[in-house]
Amino acid sequence: MNLFESLGLNENIVKSVEALGFTEPTAIQEKAIPILLSGTTDFVGLAQTGTGKTAAFGLPLLQLIQAADKFPQALIVCPTRELCLQITNDITTFAKFSKGMHIEAVYGGASIVMQIRNLKRGVQIVVATPGRLIDLIERKAIDLQKVKYVVLDEADEMLNMGFRDDIDFVLKNTINRESTWLFSATMPPEVRAISKNYMTQPKEITVGKKNSGNANIAHQYFVVPAQHRYEVLKRVIDFNPGMYGIIFTRTKADAQDIAEKLSRSGYDIEALHGDLTQQQRDKVMGRFRNKTLQLLIATDVAARGIDVDGITHVINFELPDDLEVYTHRSGRTARAGKSGICISICHSRELYKIRSIEKLINASFHKLDVPSGSDVCRKQFFHFMDKLNAVDISNGEYENYLPDLIKKFENVSKEEVLQRVAALEFNQFLKYYNNADDLNSKEIRIPRNESRETGGRRERGSYNRRDNGYTRLFINLGTKDGFYKASFLQFILDESNLNKEVLGKIDMRDMNTWVEVDQQNAGKMIKSLDGKKFNNRIIRMNEADGGFKRPSDEGRRQHSSQRKRAY
Repeated sequence: MNLFESLGLNENIVKSVEALGFTEPTAIQEKAIPILLSGTTDFVGLAQTGTGKTAAFGLPLLQLIQAADKFPQALIVCPTRELCLQITNDITTFAKFSKGMHIEAVYGGASIVMQIRNLKRGVQIVVATPGRLIDLIERKAIDLQKVKYVVLDEADEMLNMGFRDDIDFVLKNTINRESTWLFSATMPPEVRAISKNYMTQPKEITVGKKNSGNANIAHQYFVVPAQHRYEVLKRVIDFNPGMYGIIFTRTKADAQDIAEKLSRSGYDIEALHGDLTQQQRDKVMGRFRNKTLQLLIATDVAARGIDVDGITHVINFELPDDLEVYTHRSGRTARAGKSGICISICHSRELYKIRSIEKLINASFHKLDVPSGSDVCRKQFFHFMDKLNAVDISNGEYENYLPDLIKKFENVSKEEVLQRVAALEFNQFLKYYNNADDLNSKEIRIPRNESRETGGRRERGSYNRRDNGYTRLFINLGTKDGFYKASFLQFILDESNLNKEVLGKIDMRDMNTWVEVDQQNAGKMIKSLDGKKFNNRIIRMNEADGGFKRPSDEGRRQHSSQRKRAY
């Protein structure tokens, strides 16, 4: 008996799984499928990306759904267009031998008219992103009254992206559902709250440890001066020939800038960020999936839901402020039982984050020295020799040229030929790394009694301007505006075109946020954001603690302490 059949799946579904070459269920599939086949049990599945979660809920859905009924019976909600399409394609493949099954993907960036038309033709399973789904509900273009099964996939990512209200709206509009299935990589309080509010005695299954990372990922980091991040990134790429990876940046500007620099240097890389059109995103992702791109550089928001097999490396150009985001970044590699490497480029002031992430994912990080120029050249040279030695010359066509080659090099030794081949391949490379600088930074140990949350900086509770040159600014945006720390930082850095190094401590509240910015750039930050609109609301940003004059106030002699504070 096929192991999938032993879980209770019918013949047609088992047949489709076998056709895909799967013989053994993954841990989450083995535990979840028998429970979900009941159709009446609320379920919480905690497992990392790449563990087979789509099949864990997709296969039971296909068995529970009545193909004869041409209306939505199952609703799958996920955070991004890419993941929406991936789930749809996977379930469509699983339904190969299940006649009459129709699965429709609805997402933003595509024609809503076409999606409405397809829904009217009759579908049993709808896979949707929150925004487009709500749009369809409000247009009365989709009827969820007969939906029996609701699946929330990558629930933690949806909440991190600010979709909490959307999820509430969807669950309140599927009142006749028989069961709710929630899948997540981590279990933050927000995900737990959904389980508590909308589920009845859910069965909870955990594969691995909660909030833990993939055991097949090697976590490594370099400690370098902030001004050397790009050069270190380039050196890390050069030290890992054959790398197929994703690089994460904090801002769209960094992603685009680094992509352009590396591309000019001859690297196969493109950027993925929010300024791209959907057509451009599709083109970039198509090239990356087909491996015509060696590297993809992306922001966290743009990379949500990316699921690509075979990624060998994830590189954090900077560590995320929301530490749980690290789990999602690193989870892009080491999928389907393979191993992978996650590399972080850190400043000494970020070391507290490394210790915090270690605790969060229950894994150890390994500090590495930045490779020297000679180390890189040696690694590249041996990689080239391995490629040269592995070249397939068995097709016989080269034999026709062999006599001419022998005659051409009859007075040249084998050693000299090899030297010339190496020179042809490596002259420019060796020249670049000749006398290359040492990019390592001495690690600064953080006393254990210092606040980890501030990375050894001033204790929480002191809100005066720092002695080390930071100015504290107020802004009337907070978590109620759909921000979490990482997305807020990306927003203000994108709007001001500044980099992360200018920022200090962030204090986020429901309606307001206080952010420390170095004195030299505080004026630019205010000028870039104050008076702009966000969701039809005027942004107000000003100095919170005094000591800084707005650009419009230059020339005024009024002392900052006489100004009205922002709170």
